[in-house]
Amino acid sequence: AKAALTPPGVLMMGTGEYTTGFVGGKGADSDKSQGVVGLVCLDLMDKGKINRLGMCGTNGKKIPGIMNHMDNCIGQVYEGLDPAVIETWPPNDVVDRKAFKTAAAAFKPGDCAIIFTPDDTHFEIAMECIERGMHVMITKPPVKTLEEHAAIAEAAARKGVLCVIEVHKRYDPMYADAADRIQNLGAFSFFQSYMSQPKHQLDTFKAWAGKSSDISYYLNSHHVDYHAWVLRGRARPLRVTAVRSTGVANARLRDVETEDTTTLAVQWENIADRTLGHALYTSSWVAPKGEVHSQQRWHYMGQKGEVNVDQAHRGYTMATDEAGFGQINPLFWKPTPSNGRFAGQRTYGYISFEAFVDAASEVNAGNKSAVDYDHVLPTMSTTVAATAILEAGRKSLDADGRSFDLVYSNPDTAVPSAIIPSK
Repeated sequence: AKAALTPPGVLMMGTGEYTTGFVGGKGADSDKSQGVVGLVCLDLMDKGKINRLGMCGTNGKKIPGIMNHMDNCIGQVYEGLDPAVIETWPPNDVVDRKAFKTAAAAFKPGDCAIIFTPDDTHFEIAMECIERGMHVMITKPPVKTLEEHAAIAEAAARKGVLCVIEVHKRYDPMYADAADRIQNLGAFSFFQSYMSQPKHQLDTFKAWAGKSSDISYYLNSHHVDYHAWVLRGRARPLRVTAVRSTGVANARLRDVETEDTTTLAVQWENIADRTLGHALYTSSWVAPKGEVHSQQRWHYMGQKGEVNVDQAHRGYTMATDEAGFGQINPLFWKPTPSNGRFAGQRTYGYISFEAFVDAASEVNAGNKSAVDYDHVLPTMSTTVAATAILEAGRKSLDADGRSFDLVYSNPDTAVPSAIIPSK
């Protein structure tokens, strides 16, 4: 018989837009002004799937403003959800870059950490939590190098805990259906993706844009993961070459050199017959403000058929005097309350977190082991190729477009072990 489940505690690492919706002293100018992580976790707590909720930043002086914002956007809006239950670190008068250590120490092995912080902080925070026996979810990209990815995967395996990436596109019903249909389209031939953010988001991202990360790591990570996941280890990336556009971000951010738009051109190989395919992953954060916050679409061609998905346009539009015309995607996120209650439980922005918390509860109860979730959830041990592609892309940009090869330990594995300059 299955053991009864005991809900874990959850510690949210990071207090930015995706967690709280609070940026630069006010609500974010995006489709996530209520935040996503905090609202999802409060609802999971209301459903009895979480028994304790914490949140950790670095600047305690910001926390009263954040909690006031969350009360206005959540506590005063949704019946039964009260952000006052959230425990916070560091103390309100303290600035502490290592507050994550104190916060993690206040939680137990088997509890969960959800990390939404700048990319260059993920590794240290994740390792601290894993070594304490916590299950960990990291926003994409989880890390920026193959070396750090392997180290986290090893640590999670050694401790017997889950470490997964928050890649919610896998849960989009159209993306998920397409992934299954693609299995019947023969060997891989071609993939092209595009994802954008409006240039005013550079103001939201100015604390880290071009410093701790870039547009390729930030947005290409979505579709690189999706494409690698769809191929299910039947093909592997061989070579990465990156090209870029510049001008807008450098002027807007001042004193920061970073790309506006980046394309990664990747040569793939079908393992079964050594035939070749290729992919183009493009991302930009200098788009104009348009009918959607983020353009996102892709085209896949197999040797026996093709698929096109436009995630940004679902045939659902709305126009108001205040906001003008817009496309709506409630499949991703539904903050509009229904009869006074939060009603976004069936969105893929929500399911991504719920699947992780449910899996952690099953592992804690002994009903499952962490490795049982490989190829079920986006675990670190099954997402190595995506990190390798993104790192090789950064290396290519830094080398003025030189190609970089991914190295494999044997001809039949799809898990790269190193990145070297192409000859």
